[in-house]
Amino acid sequence: MSESSEAQPSGAVGTARQSELSVVARFFKATELDTRMLGMIGALVLIWILFDLFSGGLFLTPRNLWNLSVQTASVAVMATGMVLVIVTRNIDLSVGSILGFVGMIMAVTQAEILPGIIGFDHPATWLIALAVGIVLGAAIGALHGYVIAYMGVPAFIVTLGGLLVWRGAAWWVTSGRTVAPMDSTFRLLGGGPAGSVGATVSWVIGLIVCAAIIAMIVNSRRQRKRFSFPLRPIWAETFLAAIGCILVLGAVLIANTYYWPIGIVRKYIQANNLTISETDLIVAHGIAIPVLVAIIVGVVMTFVATRTRFGRYVFAMGGNPEAADLAGIKTRWVTMKIFMIMGVLCAIAAAISTARLNAATNAQGTLDELLTIAAAVIGGTSLAGGVGTIAGAMIGALVMQSLQSGMVLMGLDTPLQNIVVGIVLVIAVWLDSLYRKSRQ
Repeated sequence: MSESSEAQPSGAVGTARQSELSVVARFFKATELDTRMLGMIGALVLIWILFDLFSGGLFLTPRNLWNLSVQTASVAVMATGMVLVIVTRNIDLSVGSILGFVGMIMAVTQAEILPGIIGFDHPATWLIALAVGIVLGAAIGALHGYVIAYMGVPAFIVTLGGLLVWRGAAWWVTSGRTVAPMDSTFRLLGGGPAGSVGATVSWVIGLIVCAAIIAMIVNSRRQRKRFSFPLRPIWAETFLAAIGCILVLGAVLIANTYYWPIGIVRKYIQANNLTISETDLIVAHGIAIPVLVAIIVGVVMTFVATRTRFGRYVFAMGGNPEAADLAGIKTRWVTMKIFMIMGVLCAIAAAISTARLNAATNAQGTLDELLTIAAAVIGGTSLAGGVGTIAGAMIGALVMQSLQSGMVLMGLDTPLQNIVVGIVLVIAVWLDSLYRKSRQ
């Protein structure tokens, strides 16, 4: 009698646990959330909380989070291209050196060449410099892609050579000089008080993004109905829309909570001959322009990877190169285009980095290849090829930059920071191999 009475609670607990697990499983099935992506976001939140505790509450402040977003932008831009490179079972070790070389060329163009032709700070200066950089980046990518795809030299060797060549070329252009200052309009690409869109525009952008999220969910449901695919429950789609909008508007709120420093406000009052007190003028930074550039690049690259024939070819090549070749895909031309895209993205990242520094230096972009590859891998891009997401790579870039920013706040030396980054990269690849084995 006593034994049966003791067994009942145990059975009840077991039933409750099974019921709980089934509820969780049903939730993930209904929402179709990527558990791997959720794990990465959870790791990012944990990193933020730990660094905030260890830094005495300095990490999770609007100022640090705003700066973190700006610092992440250039690596995030390159990581979107690295996804396509790694998906096709290639690698690009030269992205940091390309960034440094292209950044130096853009700086020389606007600081030394164009002033003698059209004058300094001409309205067209930033456009010409940016165009020169993008064309140069595409040309370098095309060169790498041609040697890899048509000459049969492994990508590792080609881009390792590129790492050395373009780093040396950046020094050769100016014999080691730092080139500054940049065009005033060009500098907006680097962020700062002037390189931000302000509170009102930020809220407008946030609301537009929320509307886009809702429209995407509605359109997805319409397409599923059209092709008789299984539909998500209404509550699941409402939940996804609500979470997406909350995250977007929360990010905008944080950006608008970071106000101009008192020194910037004082200069602004003096420049505009205002009579208001500097303590009474509160101006929010809003979303930084380089962050907007990174988001736009991410959206475009996501569309390219998931909604175009080229994107399907890329993942087909990564999944089975021989089958893709037999299916009639021009694999060599696709490979060359991937590296051209990578070169263009390096040029965009170079513009952001050079504008943020207001100068071009020979050390610019050093070790960025490590951060870019690590961002893509941490974001779920498999080194075995065929698997990867643009959004995951951008979150991976945020993870890597969060590690660096947190370690700086804690006062850790640069060599120790590199050790941590290297360990994180190895762990990420190990977890990727475990994940792939579990899915087989």
